[in-house]
Amino acid sequence: MEALSFEPFAKSNSVANLLTEVDFQRLLLSNQAALDNQKVLEQFLTPAPIAELMSGLFEDLSKPEISLLDVGAGTGILLAAVVQKICQIQTPPKKLSIVAYEIDCKLLPYLEYTLKLCRAACVSAEIDCEYEVRNKDFIEDTARILLPTLWNEYKQEFFTHAILNPPYSKISSTSKTCYLLKQIGVKTTNIYTGFMAAAALLLEPQGEIVSITPRSFCSGTYFRPFRDFFLNLMSLRQVHLFESRDKVFSDDAVLQETIIFHCLKQQQKKSDVVAITTSSGTNDDMLLCHRLPYSEVVRSDDDEKFIRILPDAYSQLISQLMGQFDCTLEDLGISVSTGRVVDFRSKEYLRWTPGKNTVPLIYPINFAGDSIVYPVLGRKPQALVIDPEVENLLVPDGNYVLCKRFSSKEEKRRVVTAIYEAGSLGTSRIGFENHLNYFHQGGRGLDLDLARGLSIFLNSSLLDNFFRLFNGHTQINVSDLRSLRYPTKEKLLLLGKKVGDKKLTYQEIDSLVEKELLTMSESNKINPLKAKTKIDEALDILKQLGFPKQQLNERSALTLLALTDTKPSALWEQANARLIGITPIMEFMADYYGKTYKPNTRETVRRQTVHQFLDAALVTINPDNPERPTNSPKTVYKIEESALELVRQYNTNEWYKALNAYLASVGTLKQKYAQERELLRIPIMIEGQEKTLSPGGQNILVKKIIDEFRPCFTPDGSFLYVGDTDKKFAHFMKDALAELGVNINSHGKMPDVIIYFRRKNWLILIEAVTSHGPINPKRKKELEKLFAGVTIPLVMVTAFLNRRAMVEYLPEIAWETDVWVAEDATHLIHFNGQHLLQAYRVEPL
Repeated sequence: MEALSFEPFAKSNSVANLLTEVDFQRLLLSNQAALDNQKVLEQFLTPAPIAELMSGLFEDLSKPEISLLDVGAGTGILLAAVVQKICQIQTPPKKLSIVAYEIDCKLLPYLEYTLKLCRAACVSAEIDCEYEVRNKDFIEDTARILLPTLWNEYKQEFFTHAILNPPYSKISSTSKTCYLLKQIGVKTTNIYTGFMAAAALLLEPQGEIVSITPRSFCSGTYFRPFRDFFLNLMSLRQVHLFESRDKVFSDDAVLQETIIFHCLKQQQKKSDVVAITTSSGTNDDMLLCHRLPYSEVVRSDDDEKFIRILPDAYSQLISQLMGQFDCTLEDLGISVSTGRVVDFRSKEYLRWTPGKNTVPLIYPINFAGDSIVYPVLGRKPQALVIDPEVENLLVPDGNYVLCKRFSSKEEKRRVVTAIYEAGSLGTSRIGFENHLNYFHQGGRGLDLDLARGLSIFLNSSLLDNFFRLFNGHTQINVSDLRSLRYPTKEKLLLLGKKVGDKKLTYQEIDSLVEKELLTMSESNKINPLKAKTKIDEALDILKQLGFPKQQLNERSALTLLALTDTKPSALWEQANARLIGITPIMEFMADYYGKTYKPNTRETVRRQTVHQFLDAALVTINPDNPERPTNSPKTVYKIEESALELVRQYNTNEWYKALNAYLASVGTLKQKYAQERELLRIPIMIEGQEKTLSPGGQNILVKKIIDEFRPCFTPDGSFLYVGDTDKKFAHFMKDALAELGVNINSHGKMPDVIIYFRRKNWLILIEAVTSHGPINPKRKKELEKLFAGVTIPLVMVTAFLNRRAMVEYLPEIAWETDVWVAEDATHLIHFNGQHLLQAYRVEPL
């Protein structure tokens, strides 16, 4: 392998470019065949957005001295993210020591390169930085550190911070790794939890650890010894969830339910609260936020020590409702087992159709709603030959509740059950295939009413939602079913008798469970059983309206519910059209559906949901005042009248008829509202072409920048970009920007105007301030990051309509930027931090 060249960054951009440079190396590696062995090592390189998110979870990076540990460091991107964070804080540490473990020799040159960049960044921030790369097995080395012998003395060392993306693979009980972990007091079944435990042992008291791992360790029998060990040593501070399983390591095509967690090394006093945040993927700006008492996340009365990750008030209510049940299966006298017939081990006894000398064999394909259909020919064998060799695989005929061990993505419930009724197939014995779990009493069937009541409970939304909260997998194991709490036997029998042999819909099941089994608080606005149903129905409406996949998410469903004032217990026929702004939409989500998002994510709702609703003519903007600027804080939205009438038909016999009529008219609606908006647009002239901007707001100021700023200060400048609050941009020279090193993506917020000033070879970035803020230090860093690829100087200008507007924002203006006020169009104010005094200059800029 060729050695990587290294040249330290210039002081001005070493910190800003650090993570970008390291992530570029990761992308190169992800595409190289040389890394085929990553599947063997089960290690996947961390994307930059994840690394940045993880580094932001550390609470204290301003200690005078920081010792940082990364195990399975890869290319060092996690280290780079932490170093970038440290260099940008107001009071950075005086000294930073880094220890990086990496066992893959192919990655060492890249890791060394990253650490040199980190040290260069530290030099620019006046931080003394030293690092050490260890090409060693981390578990083996930890054992040497913690268990020194007379013959092999090893210096003990402890760290203030640890950040890790550990490898994932099973640990053999006979392996050296298993033996070494036991020697340091750790019992676990997967290498990722072994790395977590070893890293925690190497932390000093109050040390911090941030790690990205599978969610599986939070529940399940296999990880209980690890949870006992880890939760005794560490205190959870924050957990971050990803709704999408396939976006976290998308460059490596990894499908995994993943979490990021932050812990503090505290054995006695635990945190008062745990912060739970959720995003749909790595680049989602909309964060769901929830804070829980530590005692609700890790309950002292839970022998299993499950980590209960409740992302919102809705989930918390689900957990509280399930807390009304306190019976175990043992209390009910019921057992659950996995089907005994493993078909590939019983091939010689399998038959595709039932015959005289066979007994029925039930597979998941025999499920039909909450009952069993037999036989289902052509897909799976349906019978077992009667033979002494298969007797131990059979159970006596009886009433059994069957549960699928694996649920498909098409099914509405993760826990899917059906009842096999005694005598239904005229046999004395029956076989259940291994992809089924079955509930029984001492190996025999259940009372029929008890079986019916149990099946209804297991098929409810309450149980399904609760199961999803604490099980990060789609497989339903008997240990999962045994760990649940159930209603009393008397209540289950009563439920079964009430239903009898009636076939219930999921909605009817939920209503019955709510009425017969639960005590609901009348004071609570959120009905968790009905909230999930309403969100699913809103998603179905959007899907049938033809919205693209990007809009088929919970955020869009909740926005539609807010626009129609549809609460969980309301009927769609009661939907109302209301004038509502973005903030009230988000308040509605929190008040009635338990989904509280960070206030600074309002723009995400506007840009990624409401704008698409406008484009589809589903809603109208400012119908009470069409001349109101689209970016005004007073902007409101209202569901379009014919769309409201359509929504009111949902779940009725008229729905599909109304849907087809509405879809046929959408084109006309779009044209109508487009014409109305076009009449109010602001005309501008760019590069000899007449264009228009949406009315009002910052676009009034943008027009002044075009007509007055450019002739005065950049007379031979070319407009490369002019934004528009309605259409995102009015003018966009993509190729010209690309030649300068600017590659625009949907994740970066562009300035309002970009001018290329040829005479000086400068790129001028202008923000027009009306309702949005100026170029403050935070925005300056955002722009530096967005334009990191530009090799020519950047000049940043904040524009105001008048001095009165400027006064409010003066304390926020960033150094090394300029301010232009339209009412004093021939002058600039320089916020120049390097040249404290300079002579007046007449020439432009």
